[in-house]
Amino acid sequence: MRRAGRATALLVVLGAVLAVLGAGPAQAAGYRYWSFWESSGSGWTYATQGPSLVRPDDGAVQGFRFSVSEDSQDSAKPRRTPDFTKICAGTPAKDGTKRIALVIDPGTAADAPAGETPPAPRTACARVSPDASAAEALAAVAKPLRYSSDAMLCAITGYPASGCGEQVSGDGQGTPAGSASASASAAPAGSAASSGSGGSSGPSAGVLVGVGAVLLLGVAAVVQSRRRRG
Repeated sequence: MRRAGRATALLVVLGAVLAVLGAGPAQAAGYRYWSFWESSGSGWTYATQGPSLVRPDDGAVQGFRFSVSEDSQDSAKPRRTPDFTKICAGTPAKDGTKRIALVIDPGTAADAPAGETPPAPRTACARVSPDASAAEALAAVAKPLRYSSDAMLCAITGYPASGCGEQVSGDGQGTPAGSASASASAAPAGSAASSGSGGSSGPSAGVLVGVGAVLLLGVAAVVQSRRRRG
């Protein structure tokens, strides 16, 4: 009987531990924002700096994609191939300037703010001064642009009409509680977009404290059982 009682107590403790672990943090929230990309030949690489800091060379291709994502690893790439020759075919070279090809992808309806419809993806060739930044090249072909007070890129060609890096809940609705700090959106390099939104894959401190408390209770129960047997 005593052995059965002790086994039962241990099973209860184990079940409680598993229940606490199962109550870990929910999946990290996503953020709705314009991410910034650079050509890597035939594909795209997430930019490590914001467009106001990047000063691309003549012949470069820069991409912008609007989507909901958790961080830079999860961010959606532009859906057009970064082909400078094709994008800038109708814009001849000119002395004292450089040409920057731009791919602007407003994303899908699933990523759009409530009540808004994303425009079709498009490309453009910006002819700008040799020292122009990617942000200046974008401004040359995609006005109006909208920025936040901390230099975060909020809208390209007026899309979206409102919001800026807002946190998005599981039902796709944005809330003003958080904002993405993206390399595509703000001048400093970051990660969600680039950074700020990635969630931890391990248990939180609160969960670990809870597990510790349950284990202590379990040890106490076993000790008490042994005392009774003795």
